[in-house]
Amino acid sequence: MKTFMVKIADVKRKWLLVDAKDKVLGRVATRVASILRGKTKPTYAPHMDVGDHVVVVNAGKIRVTGRKLTQKIYQRFTGYPGGLKEVSMETMMERKPAEALRIAIKGMLPKNKLGRQMFKKLKIYADEKHDHAAQNPQLIELK
Repeated sequence: MKTFMVKIADVKRKWLLVDAKDKVLGRVATRVASILRGKTKPTYAPHMDVGDHVVVVNAGKIRVTGRKLTQKIYQRFTGYPGGLKEVSMETMMERKPAEALRIAIKGMLPKNKLGRQMFKKLKIYADEKHDHAAQNPQLIELK
């Protein structure tokens, strides 16, 4: 039996629309990450980017469970001495509501060139409006 190897020219990419309103952050992030990787397709190969484009709307209306809103802390380092910046999830959802979902999805993708290439196919919007009507994205319902 021969092993099937998909060629990058044979990959058909679709545009998918995900409505994150009143959905749990982690569950949306895992589903979107697997679509970006291509794990939902029968031609999935871990060393190739065969995933689809994903447009997420209503990221500002996403919800979290437990006490994550007050207890979860996002940290980043500026590179300077004493440059550790911390922001709570509650503050981040007020200032940049789409950023929490963006960070969660990015953490679920590979940490290499391939992961960065997959991440470019993700578009996140805090409200209903998006700029990708010309691509005619198909609305999918997350389970």
